[in-house]
Amino acid sequence: MELSQQIEALLFFKGEPVTVAFLAKTLGVSDDDVMQGLLGLEQALLGRGIILMQNAGEYMLGTTPQMGQTIEEKLLKEELAKDLGKAGLETLATVLYRGPILRSEINYLRGVNSNYILRNLLIRGLIEKVDQGGRSTVYQPTFELLSYMGVSKVSDLPGYDDANKDIEEFKEAEKTTDHEHEKG
Repeated sequence: MELSQQIEALLFFKGEPVTVAFLAKTLGVSDDDVMQGLLGLEQALLGRGIILMQNAGEYMLGTTPQMGQTIEEKLLKEELAKDLGKAGLETLATVLYRGPILRSEINYLRGVNSNYILRNLLIRGLIEKVDQGGRSTVYQPTFELLSYMGVSKVSDLPGYDDANKDIEEFKEAEKTTDHEHEKG
């Protein structure tokens, strides 16, 4: 498989901006090779419905500007009108009670890939992405969500202290179990 195709697959899977360094490390190639692969991918996507987007040294796949109006009028409005559903509420609760939290941690806690649900929550303005420097991006609730829920800070959420106490106790028990397994 060509490098540009491998890059395309990674960008599709990630669904968010990534750096050249991330692509190079993941694919085991040089930054220069990645840049050549990105050029090849950009050329391969010409005239298609998907484009390669670049901003501040990060790359991601996006839809062509020509599809913007159709997507906004037909799909985005429909998506925003739908209920969040169980998975959406579960993900939102995870961000509320454990945020700021990495996407990988959300996926681990839920046991499934949460990219689509996170995107949906971002579009609705319920959560936001915060860059922690480098490649680390965390999700946290927005002020609008806290205001809608009638709380001034996350720690005012019902059962917040109990939930975090239970989580910390679980983490400590897990560390003890892991440590015992290492000894045994």
